Order: sequence, then C-alpha cells, then structure tokens
Amino acid sequence: MGYEPQIDHGTPAVASDTAVSLTIDGRSITVPAGTSVMRAASLAGGAIPRLCATDNVAAYGSCRMCLVEVDGVRGTPASCTTLVSEGMVVRTQTPRLEKLRRGVMELYISDHPLDCLTCSANNDCELQDAAAQVGLRDVRYGYDGAHHLDAPLDESNPYFAFDAAKCIVCSRCVRSCDEVQGTLALTVDGRGFASAIGAGQSADDFLSSDCVSCGACVQACPTAALMEKSVIEIGKPERTVVTTCAYCGVGCTFRAEMRGEQLVRMVPWKDGKANHGHSCVKGRFAWGYANHADRITNPMIRERIDEPWRAVSWDEALAFTAARLSAIKAQYGARALGGITSSRCTNEEAYLVQKLVRAGFGSNNVDTCARVCHSPTGYGLRTTFGTSAGTQDFDSVMDADVVLVIGANPTDAHPVFASRLKQRLRGKNGKAGAKLIVIDPRRIDLVRSPHIAAAHHLALQPGTNVAVLTAMAHVIVTEGLVDDAFVRERCDVDAFEDWARFVADPRHSPEVLEAVTRVPAADLRAAARLYATGGNGAIYYGLGVTEHSQGSSTVMAIANLAMATGNVGRRGVGVNPLRGQNNVQGSCDMGSFPHELSGYRHISDGNTRALFEREWGVSLDPDPGLRIPNMLDAAVDGSFRAIYIQGEDILQSDPDTRHVAAGLAAMDCVIVHDLFLNETANYAHVFLPGSTFLEKDGTFTNAERRIQPVRKVMDPANRDGEGRGMADWEVTQALANAMGLGWSYTHPREIMDEIARLTPSFAGVNYARLDAEGSLQWPVNAEHPDGSPIMHEAGFVRGKGLFVVTDYVPTDEKTGPRFPLLLTTGRILSQYNVGAQTRRTANGVWHKEDVLEMHPTDAENRGLADGGWVRLASRKGETTLRLKVTDRVAPGVVYTTFHHPETQANVVTTEFSDWATNCPEYKVTAVQVGASNGPTEWQRDYDAQARTARRIAAEPAE
Repeated sequence: MGYEPQIDHGTPAVASDTAVSLTIDGRSITVPAGTSVMRAASLAGGAIPRLCATDNVAAYGSCRMCLVEVDGVRGTPASCTTLVSEGMVVRTQTPRLEKLRRGVMELYISDHPLDCLTCSANNDCELQDAAAQVGLRDVRYGYDGAHHLDAPLDESNPYFAFDAAKCIVCSRCVRSCDEVQGTLALTVDGRGFASAIGAGQSADDFLSSDCVSCGACVQACPTAALMEKSVIEIGKPERTVVTTCAYCGVGCTFRAEMRGEQLVRMVPWKDGKANHGHSCVKGRFAWGYANHADRITNPMIRERIDEPWRAVSWDEALAFTAARLSAIKAQYGARALGGITSSRCTNEEAYLVQKLVRAGFGSNNVDTCARVCHSPTGYGLRTTFGTSAGTQDFDSVMDADVVLVIGANPTDAHPVFASRLKQRLRGKNGKAGAKLIVIDPRRIDLVRSPHIAAAHHLALQPGTNVAVLTAMAHVIVTEGLVDDAFVRERCDVDAFEDWARFVADPRHSPEVLEAVTRVPAADLRAAARLYATGGNGAIYYGLGVTEHSQGSSTVMAIANLAMATGNVGRRGVGVNPLRGQNNVQGSCDMGSFPHELSGYRHISDGNTRALFEREWGVSLDPDPGLRIPNMLDAAVDGSFRAIYIQGEDILQSDPDTRHVAAGLAAMDCVIVHDLFLNETANYAHVFLPGSTFLEKDGTFTNAERRIQPVRKVMDPANRDGEGRGMADWEVTQALANAMGLGWSYTHPREIMDEIARLTPSFAGVNYARLDAEGSLQWPVNAEHPDGSPIMHEAGFVRGKGLFVVTDYVPTDEKTGPRFPLLLTTGRILSQYNVGAQTRRTANGVWHKEDVLEMHPTDAENRGLADGGWVRLASRKGETTLRLKVTDRVAPGVVYTTFHHPETQANVVTTEFSDWATNCPEYKVTAVQVGASNGPTEWQRDYDAQARTARRIAAEPAE
C-alpha cells in the first residue's frame, strides 16, 4: 500500500450510550455524548487547524489554533475542549476565525527556524500543515533564534534526536509520556518564550533521564523537534505495511513504514486492538537485527561439530539433512528423531514443524519453548477451567477494581500492557484508580513509581507461591468472603467443599505459614480481604509463577482464588498469564506438545487422530513423545539421535547448561534453523537460514488469544545474489519434501485453512476475515462466530469449574552452609529473552551485560562492592558477572537476567522442574556469591568451544 498518515481526530474517542446531534459548517452529524467539537468536525469530514491536540491524549487547549464559533456562545472557544451538545450549531471557518488563527500562527512561526526544505519533517510536519490551513503567507515578526542557542541538539538517545530549536512547546510529548506511557519523564521548564521541554533533571538528557524510549513522545511531536534518526538519515517513508510485533506476548500492531525495500520506521498502529497505538523500545526501535551483519543467509553443513562450517546451496543442504535423518530413522527407529517448534515463528510455521515431526519423522517427539515457560499454564488452566489460555482481553483491565500481579514484572517484560495497567491504577475521568497487590520477592517498578503505589507488596520467599496463595484462600474461606452464589452455580460443589476444608485448616493460616513465606501475616490477610471484597478482581501472572517445581499447582491455586471470589467470566476480572514470547500461545495452540495435536486434543484420542491421519495421509503414533528434557536425557543415553530446532536457542535458554550441551553433543544430527549462529548452533551439523517477522506472511497469537496477521514487508534476506531467501514455512516444507512428503503449500493462508479444518477453536479463522477485521480471538467457531474476548462468560469450558487441592510441597532445592542464598531470574526492558535480536541493536546502550542484584547486607557480609566482579556458584556450576548492590531484593535473595551468553546464567540452574509439565525451576536456585577476578573455567572452556564451533570455511577461489 502507499503511504498514508494515520487519521488523527484531535481528541480521544469516548464511550457513551447517549447520542448527540449537531451541525458543523452546515453538515449534520451525530456523535456520542462527551465528544469534543474538534473530533465531531473531523468525523464529519472537516479539519480544524490544531497544534497541541492529538487523539491519543486528553484535550489541553493551549495552542489557540482550533478556535470556533458556536451559536449562542460568547467568544471563540477552543474546539478541543468544547464538548458537543444537542442542537449545537458550529462554524469552523469565518473571517474572524481566519484572522485570529493567522495571528496565532505568526507567533509560532516567528519562534521557529524556517529551514523547511532541509528539515527531516518536510512534508510530514503539522506546523507546516497548519500554516497552510490558515493561509499564512507573511510573517511580521523576525526569527533570531537567540534563546535557542543554549539548547543544543540532544542526540543522546540511540534512536531519536531532540532539537529544542524546532520545539513549539505544545506539550504533546509531555502529555504522551504521562497519559500514554505513564513514566512522566518529561516536563515543561520555564515560562513564556523561555519555556522548554526538559527530560528529567536539569543535568539530564534523554538517555540519562527516566525516559524508557517507548517512542510515544516522538509519535506525538507535531514538528521535527523529536524525530527518529532513521527518518533523518533515510527520508520520509513512501509506503506502509501493517504487521504484528515479534517480541513479547502483548502482540502490538505496527505500521512498517518503508522507502523502497528499506524499513524507515515502525510506528504503532492506532487501530491495533492489543496496543491502541502504543509501543515499547523493542517493538518501536529494535528492529535493526533484521539487517545485521551477523545474519546467516546461506545454508551451511558440516560432518562433525569440530569442523568449520561449509556454505552450500539449498539443494545440497536439504539433501544432506534428509539423508542423515533417513539413515538415523532406518537404524534407530522413528522415536530417535524429534523437533522443537519456535514461539518466535508464526502459527503456520509451528504447525508445519509439528506436522513434519509426526508425519515425516514418524514420532510425537515435538516440543516448544513453552515447556520452559508456560507449560504449567496449559496444565493448570485446562484442569480447572477447561482451556489452556487466559480468560480476558487486555482492555478488560480498565474495568478492574483490584489487580493482583504475581510472579510478573510487566513494566520490563510486557511494557505496553503495563502502561494500560498504570492508567487504570492512576484513575481517569473522575474514576478512582484500581488497587494493586504485588506478590514478588523483588520490588518491581509497579510497587512504587511516579503516581502509583501498590496497596500491598508481599515479598515472599522464592519458591513459596503455593503457600502464600493457600494462606490467602484460608482468609477468604474462614472469614466468609467466598462468593457462594457463583460457586454453587458455576463450580463443582463437592470439589469446592474438599478444597475449602483443606485451606481452612489452621495449619494454612497466614500466621502459621509466615515462617515459610516470610510474608507478615497481617499484610497477607489485608491483601486477601482486598482481593475478595474490593470489586472486580483481576489476576495477572508470569514466569515467576510457572517456572517452579510447583508451577502447575500455583496456576491451579490462582484459579481456585478466582473461582472462590466469583472473579471469572466478565470484564475486569479473570486469570491472565502474561506470555513471554510473541507466539508462545500460538505455538501451544498448534499442537507443539508431544501429547497434544492442535487445539489441545490428546494424541491418544482415536477420533482426533483419525482427522489428522485422513488429512495428512499417514498413520500417527498414538503414544505421547518426549519432552525437551527427556530428549536430552535420551540423547545422553544414546537412544535419541537427531533434532530439528526452529527459532529456539536451548543451550542459552534452557536450564542446567552442561546437561543441554552434553545432550546436543551426543546427537548425530542437530539441525538449527535460525537467524544467527546462536549458542545451540555450536553443536549443530546443519544450519538453515531463518527469516524475520518482516520477511514473511502468517499469524501470531498473543497472550489474550488474539490471532493477528503478520505481513511481509520485504523479501527474506539472501546475500549470495542467487534469488531470494526462503520464509521459515518454506524451509520446513522444503525439508519435508526432501524427505518425500510431497507438500505443496503456496502461501500460509493455505496452511491456516488446514489448521481451521482440523482445529475446532480455529474453525472460523481465515485470512480474509483477518484482513477485514484486523484480528480474532479464539475460539472462533459456530458457537463463537465473532471470537471470544472474554472466556467462560456463560459457564466454564469444562462445564463446572474444578477446585483443586494444592498442598505446598517445598522445593528439593535447599539452601545450606555451602549455598546460603536463593537466586531468581527475570528480564529487563531493553533486552529480550536470550538477546539474540536485541543484542544486535542499539538497545545494548541500556544493558550491556547481565548483573547480579544483591541486598546491601549480604554484600557487606561478603566484603563485596557495587560494580565489582563476583563468582556466582551453585551445585550445578558457576559463572562470573558484575554486582549491583540494591535493596530491590530482600536479604538472602539474589537476582539476575539471562540475556547475554557471556554470563551463561543457566549454567547454575538445576534439573528440578514442575511436577506436572517438566517446566524448569529457574526461579529457585541455591547459590553462593564471592569475589572473583575473572571468568570461571567453564566460561573459558565455553568461549573456546564456541569460537571453534563458529568457524566458517573460506570459499575456494575460482
């Protein structure tokens, strides 16, 4: 499509059941009550000049450009702050208004450099447009720019520049930082002509301030004062493609704005139903990895992992791979082969990988990264509610009265949702803010940040989630706070009574369990009462819930709380997992688990299996296959010999790194299909080049079950000059056909049609509907033809909601004299997962390395200094990293991220995992920390092996 700017109606839309009719410039229009005159005029096809107004923030009324005349009203009110009324008659163009607007515009222009022809915003500048709208031709006041001389160009941020000389102090950036992002990093300093936008304190620039680089200020700026450096360098875009972000599970929709085949900028799409025109630093700016020099764009093979890689043609690579796989299958049987689908790839691509494993390899040895993140969500919610997904859309949080965040850090891991949450916590339009309960061993930003503070922060001992939730349930049951009507009508009453007897036992009181959880009993009781009685209660959780030996138990304990208080099945409530990767929900939906086909139907069910056997023309193994940890165990034992890994770096992301390396090293054929030579590729025999989300079509499914289009922006990267590269689905199909499967898909829409034929929850999904409607939330079928923003409204999917007794079982990972501290891990805003993408962007300026957070008391006791190198050791291994002394963590607890392979944080994590799903226990590792003067022996050995494994043989001279 061509380049068309997004329509801006000047002020936000309002929701009202009352309609108001009025006349604007002789045109009649009916709009919801509470709509501004400016927005009504825009909806009627008019365009009132404006500078301070934009429809992503509240009306401000400062620029005086949008003046109108209203019959019966004295003066010339600002149309942005004047609300419509029944029968109102408005005129937007009169001689009087023209004179006033030109006078105002003269003042703006007199304080603005007139370098339009060389300005990066030329022909994309609202000041320019407004001057044209009012017919300004002469300026009586000269511009000398003297008061701008002390405002140098701020280019500190790697992605955008701030030129104070071009700022008209409309305050749109300040208001966007406040109302949209919720960071409040910007302010207006001074008064009158001396007023200026400031970032933080007087000594701060945009990089050193609290700015989180979400881009809201850049998007709001009407001039070139705030401008993307990519636009300054490349120029104005000429075409636009709407697509979906490939970072976290929020699923933001973006306009990829292009100039030829060059991506100029990613701008959040205002019609995106998950993000509503907002973004974070990763989705907005961190897309440069797509063109990074490290991209491998040619297939490579080698006989042994100690040999250099050899670049080959696609035909040779596929023939080599198919021959190895076929030989292994012939010698060791189908169950010696397996695959891992990617949660970064599309639904269609994940579906094809599991189809290749089942129909081509002949086994059910397929798994996905959800194994190590949200597999307990699938088990726990399916058991209690009947479906393996969250209950709400993101907008539902705006109707919550109490929000409980447990084991999640939304401002860092899901920042766009966090901005919505902060809006709700602060209140708006006279509506009181929601109350917040945070259950986390670490003081995350939501506990206390500008204009928000949690009502309760339960800083529990890592590993005691179940105990805390059981104690909360004890309060709710013993104090008579259960929603009896909901339980009797919607839940299995016998199961509820068993559960209620269990949690009411005095041994589960907050006072008794305080010794286990380290949460003061009074605080826990107050939090439980607030959740049960505070109105609509919504629970949001993350990997701090699931990545435990009791992850599935914790998910079921959360579901128990929601059912007991009636907080399921309507807006503003529910149980909501915050999914980590962009398509982790979709990869699970597509049948990526070894025991399930798409739609979460068990492989042992004969009728389900028959559907796929007829469609695929093969017989399927009725027995579940191996999970990722089991594949690695079997490889070490010698019974598992080959694996196809699409878009996943298990050597860096999975626990007990030594064991992962041993498993990979034992295999005869490791196929890595990815963008870069990642850590897992150190042990690979075949490397198949992957494609970024910008280089293919397909769909992602976000954490709210929203299926959204991914549209190709550019051809897949290929630097050899011999045709274009392949999208990931094409690579998988090519491998399948090399093995004789005869697939003939020509476009991902055909794959989605097959998914819809075989998957009840996707029955009504197709590309035509997605193009027309933008997105659909499964289930989409005859019972839910328009999708399902809210689940379990009329009843639970399983019928009656099932309460499950969740006894607290302490983890086997114990602290002691050798390892007295507990390590927990998490993410940081600027980096993503294993960092393969974000480390290849300018995001490194905010997070160059993983650091270890430690409480000042623990650091002092060990003689450790902030910023110094420390040795982090567990019974599984050791690594070194720098220390950050902070009271964000409690005494006895240390914390780090896992974004940098140099750290290899997972060399210290253990083999312990969730009892139901094998999800690793990343969040509880007993460790000791001491002074260090350099890398560990493991790090030195790892670095040497990696350097050897990544050699690429030079091509022979012709």
